[in-house]
Amino acid sequence: MLPAVVSVETLPEYQLTLRFTSGERKTFDMKPYLDYPVYRPLRDKTLFDKAAVDYGTVAWGTQIDMAPETLYLESIPV
Repeated sequence: MLPAVVSVETLPEYQLTLRFTSGERKTFDMKPYLDYPVYRPLRDKTLFDKAAVDYGTVAWGTQIDMAPETLYLESIPV
C-alpha cells in the first residue's frame, strides 16, 4: 500500500508540494494534466490554489481529485 497525502501546498506553475504518511515530501507537476477535460477548470489559478487534502489524496471541491497513486508515483522527492 502506498503512503497517503497528509498535506498539500500549491506552488507557481501548477505544481504541488505534498507530504505523505511516510514522512516523504515530494513535488508533483499538474501541468501535463491540465489538458484533460476533468482538470481543465484548474487552469484557473484561483481554483487550483484551493487544493486540499481529502481522504488521503488531493481534491479541489467535490468534483475534481487526483488518484493518490499518481501523486505518489509521479512526484519528485524534495
